[in-house]
Amino acid sequence: MLEKLGSLSGTPWVYVIVSLSIVLDVFVPILPSGFLVIAAATTAAGTGTAAAVGGAEVTSSVHAGSHPAEIFSLMLCAASASVLGDMAAYRLAWRGGDRFDRAIGRSRRLTAAQKRLGTALTRGGGGIVVLARFAPAGRSVVSLGAGVAHRTVREFLPWSALASLAWAAYSVSLGYFGGQWLGTSWVSTALSVLALFAAGSAAAYLMRRPDHAAAD
Repeated sequence: MLEKLGSLSGTPWVYVIVSLSIVLDVFVPILPSGFLVIAAATTAAGTGTAAAVGGAEVTSSVHAGSHPAEIFSLMLCAASASVLGDMAAYRLAWRGGDRFDRAIGRSRRLTAAQKRLGTALTRGGGGIVVLARFAPAGRSVVSLGAGVAHRTVREFLPWSALASLAWAAYSVSLGYFGGQWLGTSWVSTALSVLALFAAGSAAAYLMRRPDHAAAD
């Protein structure tokens, strides 16, 4: 995977692949969108940082100047794709509200999450939207729940944008600094993915806390 992303780095295709994965992830949460973002950032951080000369590894700065631009572009791409996917799910649930409402009603967990979301958005506190972006499948519950509940775009979109930017910045930073410190390897990528999963587990725990809705 890293080798394929490395061959695509510097071309628009890597952004297309990452964007499609993030957009579709809201409908199919098992897609590895976070992994792809981290892997792309790791590859971008490691590209051109070292070169072999006479059998010795020396530092090279041929592409070092392009790192900030590539990282910023990847972050903006990931955040934009996340918002686009959120709004697509939100609109779909808005139009098919009855069907999605029945599906959510069959799960006590989804029903509770929908109620907490509605309370948070009504009170002007959308911290749960940001937390849900990191929690496993939380993004899907929040986006579909906001649509089913017919929350206005003004209520949902700003928090979706903030959540997407936070998630993209965190994921890209993990991949970038992992690549800088440990190089472009499976070890750095695996550690970065573990850090992303840790953040997701923490977010899921906070969302399950009984006093979270009251805090929002």
